[in-house]
Amino acid sequence: MNATSTQKRPESSMQIHTTAVVSARAQIGSGCYIGPYAVIGDEVTLGEGVRIDGHCVIDGRTRIGAETHIFPFVSIGLPPQDLKFAGEATETEVGRRNRIREFVTIHRGTSGGGGLTKTGDDCFLMAQAHIAHDCLLGTQVIMANAATLAGHVIVDDGANIGAYSGVHQFCRVGREAYVGGYSVVVKDALPFALTVGNHAKCYGLNKVGVRRRGYSRETIAALHHAFHLLLSSKLNTTQALERIREEIEDSDEVNELVRFVEISKRGVVK
Repeated sequence: MNATSTQKRPESSMQIHTTAVVSARAQIGSGCYIGPYAVIGDEVTLGEGVRIDGHCVIDGRTRIGAETHIFPFVSIGLPPQDLKFAGEATETEVGRRNRIREFVTIHRGTSGGGGLTKTGDDCFLMAQAHIAHDCLLGTQVIMANAATLAGHVIVDDGANIGAYSGVHQFCRVGREAYVGGYSVVVKDALPFALTVGNHAKCYGLNKVGVRRRGYSRETIAALHHAFHLLLSSKLNTTQALERIREEIEDSDEVNELVRFVEISKRGVVK
């Protein structure tokens, strides 16, 4: 078999290129494809139908969910860029149906930060994005080219982080938040909001985003009013939250926004 061919196991329809280096201890699901010069470590688990293109390195205690497509030159599960890391056993988990483009890096967790770096399902990570140790991503998260998460960042479902943006360690990005390109986020980015700049500021409700996601007119109006009280009135944060509770009822999205502010540890971008 020549160097450009693949080995195929009929019982599982698994295809592994002859130049790939795949540990005998790795668990490879049926229907997986592993491309040329890829390296798969001892403790890696690939779900069914995972595609790993050429020159990828997947190492450490790493699980990749079914039908995820990992494009060339991606690195997942290698040790974190943390000077405190001493080789402890930590993990990386990637959900199902993710698209992970060229040169993305995802580092495994640290014992001091929970021991796990994780992405949810159906995420789209564009070329050169970086997810540092102990980050936790929800479902349907989009990270554009070269967007960067420092350690211990939490990104909730449906959030969109623009190209070349950086999120400071221990920050949280709320559900369906939109962080504009080239932004520097040093506090928590509010859910449903448009957050842009260096340092980032919040410009209120992401109207385009909520319309595209099919929210009702009543929900959009309630969120718009809540953001007005929080950002544009002369009220401090405590007073604004009290007014929001008084004036807006029966909105799960507004309740989520209020709760997000209340539990924030770093403070929120305003």
